[in-house]
Amino acid sequence: MKICTYLFFSVTVFFLFSGCYRPVEYTLAEIEAMQTDGSEYILSRTTSRPWNGEKPVPGVPGGILYESMTADPKSFNLLVAERDAETAGVVSHMHDYLIDYDYVNKEFVPRCASAEIITNEEKGTLSVVYTLRDDLYWSFFDSDEKIPVTSDDVVFWYNEIEGDPAFHSSAYNSHFITMEDGSIGEITIEKIDDKRFAFHFPRMDANALLSTNRTFGPAFIFAEAKAKNGVQGVLDLFSVATDPKLIPSMGMWFLVEYTPGQRLVYRRNPAYWNTDANGVSIPYPEEKTVQIVPDQNTQFLLFKQGRQDYYSLRPEDIDEMLSQDNPDYTVFNAEGSLGATFWTFNQNPVNKDKPCYEWFVKKEFRQAMSCLLNRDRIISQTFRGLAEPKYDFFPEPNQFYNPDITLKYRFDHEAAAALLAECGMAKDSSGTLRDEKGRAVEFDLTITADNSISTDIASIIMDECAKAGIKIRIRALDFQKMIEQLTSTYDWQSVIIGLGANYWPSQGSNVWPSDGNLHVWYPLQKKPATDWEARIDFLYNEGCFTIDYDKAKEIWDEYQAILLEQCPLIYLVRPESFLALRNRWDFSNVYFDNVGGLRGENIFLKESWFENF
Repeated sequence: MKICTYLFFSVTVFFLFSGCYRPVEYTLAEIEAMQTDGSEYILSRTTSRPWNGEKPVPGVPGGILYESMTADPKSFNLLVAERDAETAGVVSHMHDYLIDYDYVNKEFVPRCASAEIITNEEKGTLSVVYTLRDDLYWSFFDSDEKIPVTSDDVVFWYNEIEGDPAFHSSAYNSHFITMEDGSIGEITIEKIDDKRFAFHFPRMDANALLSTNRTFGPAFIFAEAKAKNGVQGVLDLFSVATDPKLIPSMGMWFLVEYTPGQRLVYRRNPAYWNTDANGVSIPYPEEKTVQIVPDQNTQFLLFKQGRQDYYSLRPEDIDEMLSQDNPDYTVFNAEGSLGATFWTFNQNPVNKDKPCYEWFVKKEFRQAMSCLLNRDRIISQTFRGLAEPKYDFFPEPNQFYNPDITLKYRFDHEAAAALLAECGMAKDSSGTLRDEKGRAVEFDLTITADNSISTDIASIIMDECAKAGIKIRIRALDFQKMIEQLTSTYDWQSVIIGLGANYWPSQGSNVWPSDGNLHVWYPLQKKPATDWEARIDFLYNEGCFTIDYDKAKEIWDEYQAILLEQCPLIYLVRPESFLALRNRWDFSNVYFDNVGGLRGENIFLKESWFENF
């Protein structure tokens, strides 16, 4: 319920779509009218409460918080959580980050540790020295045993888990950086004493705190498992068959119950370090129950029945939620999300025998697809005007956002036709677009079948492309099957996917460099496949290690401009967000905005609710 600063490209990844139908078209005047009327009505009946740096007020302990999640976790193991969103969501309750980022005051603040950056300008190196809190413990549910968290935990996790290539940790590559001469340098870690440790960088880093911030597991458990049974011993720890009460926590919650396909139950950790002005540890609720509900319609029903405390609204939910008289909930709104889903095309040469590969590797074709993307139509028909086009690469809060660097290839059928002609494509007498070899231009658009909002979007894309003579086949897949195609088999043609926002310019270390495992359109390249990708690799690396703002701005300006020109991915829209929260909760510490999402770490029940209970 709170934003955290992540080492890697965040991730919480969301995919779109299910089914398709031909939507009704509107004139530009009708679109403008709907955007104005719909948005004004909705915003007038919802509450805006962004976080502006307010300090939390002391709360009242007690009560049960009811939530839901979409699928069962694969494990309760922090290492496994790197590759599974459900597992990550579960284990995050029992871990914590070293530091946090105050996005209002734009500064890092202590969480589990405080940090100090020490530079050696003569050698061109720097170190980040962390000092852990004294009141940080690994503790167990219903037990007085408390084991201090020490530097050994972080050093072991960095060296023996992340740093061991046998584990295939997504953090492994982040231990290495490209030096100015092109060689590879390593970021090392040193234990200073039980509470202090240091990361040593072989060259200056523009954001060393972001690079070193992390979660970690208990060394006294993981080290023994590795010593006895190697990699498999570590992976076998804390499986879903484990009694969750045996899992140590240094976070806000203990996991005390797991019923597959039904629910997880957490109890508050009274030994958690974060306390209010009265010395009471947060969280305030004594218990949290998370129901496993894969269908969003069912989640919506649970909320309406009062069996879920908060719910993220889809556009189709808004009318019903706002039409109720004296509801027992409040709907909050937030400005357009920082990130956006995007449309991307498979340029992996494993598919070089397919006609679409020849089209996808041409930038003019990708630019034409961008010109066929009718964002205004998506906004009006799908989001009721409560969204805005995504034409930039970095969002506005990014320190290197440049309003002058925007996408040139916007909705324009004539421009699309001209670009397609540059690719040797033209319509035949029947209106079918054909390439220079006479092949009909048609390809798949892969989507997941678990999000009803995307039906409209998929239909709009298909319809606009049909006008250009292009046939798109919508393929709705199981989420796990899609992930397999994107990261393993590479058997896909085009896809709509979201990977979060580039809040930090260096975010996406496994996405934007050509050797990244999430370089979606062609991952894990041994060397850059194109000159422009080689240039992106260079700029990304230089930007990460350039401390001077003016010099860094030149680098990141070129970086953004190349990606918006080459269109390896085409951003869609930034929808506004809406969230409904039960009125039984006191809103004093509740905030909702497009950076931090729902900030509810310090939520507590109203005293009147206790009186009436």
